[in-house]
Amino acid sequence: MEELLKESEVAKLWQSIARTGDYHKKMEEVSPREMEIQAVVGASGVSAGRGGKEALWRASAELTAWKEAGGEIHRENSSLSALADDRLLQHLHDTVKCDSLIRCRVRPSKDGRYLFMTGPAQEGDDPELKMILEEQLRDVVMEVEGLGRFVLERSVEWFETRLDWLGTEIRLTFDQDEEEEMESAIETARILMGDQQGWDRRIREYAADQLLDLANEWAENAADGENAADGEDEALSADGGQLVSREQFMERMELESVQAGEDGDFEFWFYDGDMFYGHSIHVTGNVEDGPDWAGMEG
Repeated sequence: MEELLKESEVAKLWQSIARTGDYHKKMEEVSPREMEIQAVVGASGVSAGRGGKEALWRASAELTAWKEAGGEIHRENSSLSALADDRLLQHLHDTVKCDSLIRCRVRPSKDGRYLFMTGPAQEGDDPELKMILEEQLRDVVMEVEGLGRFVLERSVEWFETRLDWLGTEIRLTFDQDEEEEMESAIETARILMGDQQGWDRRIREYAADQLLDLANEWAENAADGENAADGEDEALSADGGQLVSREQFMERMELESVQAGEDGDFEFWFYDGDMFYGHSIHVTGNVEDGPDWAGMEG
């Protein structure tokens, strides 16, 4: 939930951060010249991370474009950076939103890689940057013969469509890239879509061969803690775990998405049918050699 802070409260948050040792260290990495900019925030908004012993979050947001008042527009790759405690990080999420136009004070890093925030962000109003934001918000569409209409998902930088796979609607994706690489990925997709039944069986068989023992280990461990306590013994192994056959494993896998890559590479993502308590089953491979790895993720 968005926390509505008074201007005086926001100022105190920034003042508190500015008194920390981490902030003073950061000042050594940035220019002494402070400037007010307006900027178009990218599709992902603010992200943050910190090490195990770090007190402050290292927050950042990719910028599509930025400018000083009366200056030229910069559209090269750049990012906005800030140090924040928990409350200030939440405020950054609320004010530096994805696909927005903001105004804030910054100091450029000495290496030119980022702009370090020295104060709060407010809504921007620059007409030129508004036009760039409007352009950014327009759907980028690619019509692919035989596969349909793909729309660019900007936050993950891939093209996506929904189509039928043996009676189930799935997502088919390929990465946004140079034209040659995308054409290669599209050819991979055509090969997979052209033999859905064959690839579906091949992928499921490989996943079962790699993960069946693990699935039964999970079932046995669950039975030790639950089924045995309830006195249930139907369809249990000698160790108390519920057995899953190879065919049952394959049937319980539910295909959710296929990612086509260049040079024939692919990734299949399945819902696990609760064999791994809601984790995903991930299978990778190549159209020339078939599947080559399967794992449980998420």
